[in-house]
Amino acid sequence: MNGVHDHWPGRVRAAFADDFADQATLDEGFGPLAVDVPAERWVEALTLVRDDLDCTFFDFLTAVDELDEGFRLVCHLADHHPRRRVEHLVVRTLVPRATPVIASAVEVFAGARWHERETHEMFGIDFTLDGQVLALDKLLLPEEFEGHPLRKDFVLASRVAKPWPGAKEPGESGDVTHEPAATRRRTRPPGVPTPDEWGPHPPRGSDD
Repeated sequence: MNGVHDHWPGRVRAAFADDFADQATLDEGFGPLAVDVPAERWVEALTLVRDDLDCTFFDFLTAVDELDEGFRLVCHLADHHPRRRVEHLVVRTLVPRATPVIASAVEVFAGARWHERETHEMFGIDFTLDGQVLALDKLLLPEEFEGHPLRKDFVLASRVAKPWPGAKEPGESGDVTHEPAATRRRTRPPGVPTPDEWGPHPPRGSDD
């Protein structure tokens, strides 16, 4: 594509070319333009996007659990210059699952504070400032809540305690007006272990 449609990818590519070279990867696929950067250069990348690409509008910061790959941190920024079209850029990085720690973006975008609190709360990612891990209070969950509910390995206790919702197959509703039919194979939704893997169990040898 030529003209105004590829002007923005060209600007982004040029901005990262000198300082990041092959450490930054541009993704022009579905959705807003995205750039992937190393976790150790996260704050540096956000600063470059703000200062060199005029993306001064901070929209949101969150994460995605990529399981074995780790956690993908995602920050959506935009250039809202009044005399040209609005341009969007998503900056992404991966942090390892075993040690989910990354530098805080609050000195680049002050509004990132709330988003980092939520990301810490939901995914267990720690944020550091001047080398120190920030003490982030809970934002949405009660203080007594344990775990990080947006992790894909988080056990959905409510799914274990209650049957999976939805319409029943013929023969499962208890309606005796119809001929009995074979019931479907019971399945568990994602994130729910078998009854043998989760929850309290009576001592072995107990008759209860």
